[in-house]
Amino acid sequence: MKAVGLYRYLPIDDPESFLDVELDTPVASGRDLLVEVKAISVNPVDTKRRAPKDLVEKTPRVLGWDVAGVVKSVGAEVTLFKPGDAVYYAGSIMRPGGNSEFHLVDERIVGRKPRTSHSPRPRRCRSPPSPPGRACSTAWGSPGLARMRARHC
Repeated sequence: MKAVGLYRYLPIDDPESFLDVELDTPVASGRDLLVEVKAISVNPVDTKRRAPKDLVEKTPRVLGWDVAGVVKSVGAEVTLFKPGDAVYYAGSIMRPGGNSEFHLVDERIVGRKPRTSHSPRPRRCRSPPSPPGRACSTAWGSPGLARMRARHC
């Protein structure tokens, strides 16, 4: 699957601060959902996690834990969701992030995506509001997700 990751925690203006990578698609087991990522957002947790430091990762580190998408498959112990359900969540920072085509998440921290948005914005705005401190972005609808870094980090 396609993903955006990092090996080194570089300044954001470095061309290798984020890289387009190819990873194995994860498999849902236990209480996990395999979610096809449709949208992500960048928030302060992402910027803190990727702040420059001397650490070098052996495998690509995928960031991004705020995700909206569609359940593709479920683990054997899942009871709350089924394939095809539209969901959104803030995933666990103890696991790989959602800046990828597919993402594994425990069903217990997932919510059903609302069918409509009741936006407090003026009518001329067509997009739903992002939560404070977050810039929402379509994950795979536009080429070069890695190039988002200059606008959102």
